[in-house]
Amino acid sequence: MAEITASMVKELREATGAGMMDCKKALAEADGNFDAAVEILMKSGAAKVEKKASRIAAEGITRVAVSGNTAVVVEVNSETDFVAKNEVFQEFVQEVADKALAVSVEAAGDGEDVCAILDMKSSLEEKTLKIGEKLSIRRFKKVTGDTVASYIHGGGRIGVIVAGDGASDDAAKEALTNIAMQIAAMNPTYISSAEISAEQLAKDEEITVDSALNDPASLPKPILSKLIDKAVSEKLWSDEDIAIYEEKKNNAQFLFNFLSAEAKNTLVTLAFADKDAIVSDKIFSGLVKGRVSKQHKESCLLEQVYVKAEDGKQSVAQYLASVNKSLVLTKMVRFEVGEGMEKKEENFAEEVAKQMGM
Repeated sequence: MAEITASMVKELREATGAGMMDCKKALAEADGNFDAAVEILMKSGAAKVEKKASRIAAEGITRVAVSGNTAVVVEVNSETDFVAKNEVFQEFVQEVADKALAVSVEAAGDGEDVCAILDMKSSLEEKTLKIGEKLSIRRFKKVTGDTVASYIHGGGRIGVIVAGDGASDDAAKEALTNIAMQIAAMNPTYISSAEISAEQLAKDEEITVDSALNDPASLPKPILSKLIDKAVSEKLWSDEDIAIYEEKKNNAQFLFNFLSAEAKNTLVTLAFADKDAIVSDKIFSGLVKGRVSKQHKESCLLEQVYVKAEDGKQSVAQYLASVNKSLVLTKMVRFEVGEGMEKKEENFAEEVAKQMGM
């Protein structure tokens, strides 16, 4: 049997990332053959990868890659934030971004075998073995345009890519980089309100209507007064609430601080019972349109206030026009690590007790 030296163990450990004793045993089993020992470790490592498959990997980082007029953003997950800061892991995620940029597929995400699409299964298993946690290549997406830009925030917690047409000079690239920062900070849903479908607009209005009816204090004064008059005249309120109303009615803004929960719920019931009449009221209709417009201003990128605006009023659309009126923002992608994923709640005391057999 071949002699297993410390230098052989060290070389195998550096090549595979496996533990020292595992490397020594693998070399002994392979009679000192380095390649055979690597295969032994990979086989046992593959078993460890399978064992980790049931764990939740909801931490991680995003990375971007840019080439010419194409940019890609990827998200790769780990089990802990500690591993997300590991240099080996970060280098691997950049490899994923570079590979995603090179493949012909434009996007892949949850529910798809992104690892297979990128042909990185063996590489993922190797890194899982080396790092010691479940890793997952979750998603990637590309954009193309006359100009593309990217921005990584929080060490990789948020990754943004944007594309624009109509200009490709340095000023356009700088502008799109600033827009990418805006997207990271403000998390818009749409580029502009033109992207909002009629169906979504109707849904937003419906939600706003029901939200207003569920909060009588926010209703226009004429509508609220009618609801209160009905509650009082038909004695739908308790004597105590009616007395409070009589005392506070000249200070209506403070009335809801004193009314009982039952009295408030009664107003909600009355509001929904008279929903059709309230919705057709011009004052209420204006209130709903105003609230929906405000929501869209916050969710539509071009209508947001530009975060670097010196006057605090300039919109993103106005900022872009000031750089180059021909520059049109066409695509945006924002990945935030773990968004929409279930995260495991750790109980450190329970974990220690479990490991100690307590």
